[in-house]
Parts: sequence; C-alpha cells; structure tokens
Amino acid sequence: MPKRKKPNILMVITHDTGRHLGCYGRGVDTPHLDRLAAEGVRFTRAFCAAPQCSPSRASLLSGLMPHRHGLIGLTHRGFQLNRGVPLLPALLQRAGYATFLFGYQHEVSLDRKLGYRQLGYQRLGRPADGNLSCANVTPLVLDFLERSPPQPFFVMVGVKETHRPFPPADSPLDTVKVPSFLPDAPEVRRDVARLNEAVRRVDQSVGAIMAALEKNHLSDNTLLIYTTDHGIAFPGAKATLFDPGIETALLMRGPGEFEGGKIIEALVSNTDVAPTLLEWCGASLPGNLDGQSLLPLARGDASRIHDQLFCELTYHAAYDPMRGLRTEKFKYIRSFEKRPWWLAPNTDGGPEGYAKEWFRAHRPEMFQKPRPSELLYDLSNDPLEQQNLADHPRHGGTLAVLHKKLEQWMRATGDPLLRGPVPLPKGAKLTPVDSWDP
Repeated sequence: MPKRKKPNILMVITHDTGRHLGCYGRGVDTPHLDRLAAEGVRFTRAFCAAPQCSPSRASLLSGLMPHRHGLIGLTHRGFQLNRGVPLLPALLQRAGYATFLFGYQHEVSLDRKLGYRQLGYQRLGRPADGNLSCANVTPLVLDFLERSPPQPFFVMVGVKETHRPFPPADSPLDTVKVPSFLPDAPEVRRDVARLNEAVRRVDQSVGAIMAALEKNHLSDNTLLIYTTDHGIAFPGAKATLFDPGIETALLMRGPGEFEGGKIIEALVSNTDVAPTLLEWCGASLPGNLDGQSLLPLARGDASRIHDQLFCELTYHAAYDPMRGLRTEKFKYIRSFEKRPWWLAPNTDGGPEGYAKEWFRAHRPEMFQKPRPSELLYDLSNDPLEQQNLADHPRHGGTLAVLHKKLEQWMRATGDPLLRGPVPLPKGAKLTPVDSWDP
C-alpha cells in the first residue's frame, strides 16, 4: 500500500436495522444513506455473527465470533467480554488514533464506570439527560467536527434508533412496503410504518454528519461507515438465524478503495470490519481472527473472501442455543435444545409490538410448534426459508456435508456448546421461558 496520510474513520451504528434502507430496496425513504452508497461501497450480502446486540457489536469490534470473545449474551443482563480481548478502538489508539465514542455502546455494562475506556475510547460524548436518540447524539458529533478535531481520529456514533419502541408515524398505511418474510396485515403495516420513521431519523442524522465532514474539509480523508448490529426487531428476524435476523447493512465511503459507487455481492461478515480497518490504517492485526479483510473485494482483487459464513445464538432474553452456516446456496441451522420455532421471550415485540401480537392471534403455533433440531434451506430456490429440506432424501448428502463443516468449525474454535448446555454466567439474568408443549 502506498504511504499516505492516515485516514480518519467515523462509524455510525444503529440498532436492529438489518438492511431496511432505500438503497437495499426496502421501500423506505433514505436519501442520505442512498447517497453514501452511491458514492462509496455497498455490500449487498453482509451478515452478522449473532442476531442480537451485544454479541454482534463485540464481534464487529474484535473480529471474533461470540463464543471466542466471550460475550454470548446481553451486557445489561450481566454477560461480559473475556478479559484481554483486543478491540478495534484500543488497537487504533495504539496506532496513533484519537478515539471517541458518541452516544451508545452495548459491549460493556452500562453500569460500569468508565466502561468506554475499557473498550479503548479516550473520550465519551453523551447527552446530559442520557437520551441517546439521534436528535440528542448527532449535535455532539457535529460540534466535535466543527472544532478542528485531532487527527487521525476514530469516532463511533451509537444511537438508540431503530430499537423498539418505535416513534409514532404519520405515513398512510397503504403506502407501507411490508418486508417479504412478514404477512401483509394492518398490524404489521403499522409496525413497519413506525420502523420507517425511526430509519428516516437515522438517515437525517447521517446526512447532517456528511454535511459537517464536507463543511470542515474532512470528507476527503475520512472513511464514513454506516452499519447495524443485526436484523430488524420483528418475529422471524432478530434473535433467529434466518436471513432476516442476521442480515446487516454495510456502507463504506472513503478515499481510495471505498469510493465510486461499487456494489459488492460477496458474502461478508461483521467480523471482517475490524481486520479491514486495521489493515487499511496500517495498524497491527491480532492473530487468529475469525474475520478477514474486505480490502481485496474493495480493490477488485478478489470476487469473494468466504466460502461460508457462520452465525450463532446462545443467550438472548432466554437460552436458545443455535449454530448456523450460510453458503452461497444453502443455509444450515442446528438447534441444541428443544424449543418452539420462535421462543417467545426472544421474539422481539416490545411495547406496541403489533406484528408480534398479530402472530400471537393468527399464528400461535409459531410459539408452540417444536423447531426441528436441524434446518436446511436451498436459498437459491427458497430465499424466504420456508421449506425445510433436512429430511428430504435428495438433500441428505448436502445435510451431512454442512453438519460436518459446522461441527468441525465448532471444534476448531473451541465452542463450549459441544460440551453440553452452556452455563449461565454468575450474576447474569434471564427471562423465564414461556410454557409450551413440545
């Protein structure tokens, strides 16, 4: 790589957004994020390591799968990172970067004093009233960019959108585009309309940040990233290993490799983000990462960097241990406990969860019917993952191959689930599992 001025990095991360953006064809108006995609690089098949907040975010910062970095549940429920895990902010700080966190993080306990320093951030910008919405966090970022910030900088911007509860929305319900994996029902439309309003607020904030970078002559030497932690907070998405649960938006715009409106269709993981940024900045990479650099894709030197991606869930609100493997053509999911298709405490509805209540009223079997221990989907013919082929004679060979690959990966990475049920860490808390009849 030719020697150059160290670039700045500014990353915006939201909750539970999946790819619910206009530039991914999801029927919501996001002109600023669309512009970011048009000027930079849009990854069309980016997925997360885990379909819930804390484990996924820690994978983004570490380049490791959750059972390797140790955060296998939610920090506000008492789960913690393993000691000594190298994290992106700290590694960039060692490489000469000034590191800042504005707003939200979910990688260490919110009750832990100076937790942001544990992650490697030198300074924290946080609204005085503790409200971490776009409206409160974005002005802090804009003020920082106005004040001739120290360079190179690494800035993480975290906001509570688009986590539930969603804000009220005025959009006529007949204009709402319902995601293809959900039923087109009035209750679901109402839920999606409110999600759309939250996404629009994120888009406005990203637009304001883009304008501030340009106004303060920082845009040409700043890599601006937008991403999210996992799929949208709807039944069949968040806290599942189906594609709507593990899909993520990943948009990157910056000098050199990350410009020109490139569209990259290769399978990529959020564990790839940390090694990418470290390599791009000339910083040292820790050994034995699960992620790989995206630079060969961005430079056009490779058409793919992964033959398959792995994903996992251990604890969310309740214990639901699953491991999954996604290839270009197939999805394989293995469940390690008897559970219904959707485990009620893990099925996100939250306050005013209209979509969840629709399913409770019209499809209660989703919360009662036992989930098979193995699921196999042919994604090229069944992208909505509706037809389980695990017991189909024609697909027995594929099932055996993917089962073996998953088990080999679990052994190679020291997955504790192979030794049996994963114990609840001391001090961690769960929601009781709703009764169901297997």
